[in-house]
Amino acid sequence: MSTADNRKTVLDPWGTTVVEDYNRLYEEFGIQRFKSLLAEIPNPSMYMRRGVIFGHRNFESVLENMKRHEKFAVMSGIKPTGEFHLGTLMTAREIIYFQQQGATAFYCIADIEAYEDNKIPFEKSEKIAVGNVADLLALGFDPKRGYIYRQYKEQRVRNLAVLFGRSVTLATMKAIYGERNIGLYLSALVQAGDILMPQLEDFDGPKPTVVPVGIDQDAHLRLTRDLASKFRRKFNFVSPSSTYHKIMKGLDGSPKMAKRNSMSYFTLHENPESIAKKISNAFTGGRPTVEEQRRLGGVPEICPIYEIEMYHFVENDDDVVKVYNDCRSGKLLCGEHKARTTEIVLNFVKDHKRKRRKFVDKSREILQVA
Repeated sequence: MSTADNRKTVLDPWGTTVVEDYNRLYEEFGIQRFKSLLAEIPNPSMYMRRGVIFGHRNFESVLENMKRHEKFAVMSGIKPTGEFHLGTLMTAREIIYFQQQGATAFYCIADIEAYEDNKIPFEKSEKIAVGNVADLLALGFDPKRGYIYRQYKEQRVRNLAVLFGRSVTLATMKAIYGERNIGLYLSALVQAGDILMPQLEDFDGPKPTVVPVGIDQDAHLRLTRDLASKFRRKFNFVSPSSTYHKIMKGLDGSPKMAKRNSMSYFTLHENPESIAKKISNAFTGGRPTVEEQRRLGGVPEICPIYEIEMYHFVENDDDVVKVYNDCRSGKLLCGEHKARTTEIVLNFVKDHKRKRRKFVDKSREILQVA
């Protein structure tokens, strides 16, 4: 986002979205503040407590059903372009959280979007998806209380996309997404089908459904909420809800982790030496010298090392607060912090890989891959 006040924020699900001031999103896009609901949530997740989830649309309808132990769904997924990274880890954990709170969970393998946006053939995305689903299961997703599917193979999603196409003009798609090829507009209609499929009678719908995503995906929610309204008489759709998590900084200090820069992120399946090297070389909020760090303290707000611990790898809130305060006071030096973070991350990755191997066959069974 430009610092110029007359520039609007661009939330692009297929490009680069940079948000410098999340407060502006409430005014520009009508996103609601999540913090105001936090006290009402019976068992808020780590992301909710720490402000990583900062906004929502219509989450109140889901929250009411959570509190009353009535039916609701959670729906999100992954574009099968490669191994799990920290962004896909966050979304997977959010889905699992809602499943543990009583939701029926839907996890989409967005292979149509991967084809249209990244030119990945369906045969290749199928192979990638096997590992992605094994990751999801290793993290704790319960397939007995959820539905995992590929867009390309799910006829109900494709049927909804065809129906929706009659109610959307080219001008509307350009207004939401900008000038794009027709394939991406098609994939957006398919994703609207993903979001609303949990409300079909086949899945005991209609019911409130929450879609946890990064803020760059908001365009899909705006389109789908409009379609839910247009097709309410036919399907009795409940307007879908959403929660939005912040975009993670790149390890190199860039505003967003990006695959085009391999030093800005790591996957859960890189070798330990590669992960350790990236963390060791990462940008920090530290000072040029140890003396200055001790005297002035660091700036954890701009530090990706602090961020990846706070977002993912330190469960106890008190421990996160201590790290923040130690950094600000100069008690914790960047080298010490990097060494500790490396140990925490590598232990997690080692344990995750061990669990994942046990679920590869189950993943093939779910996806019906030979």
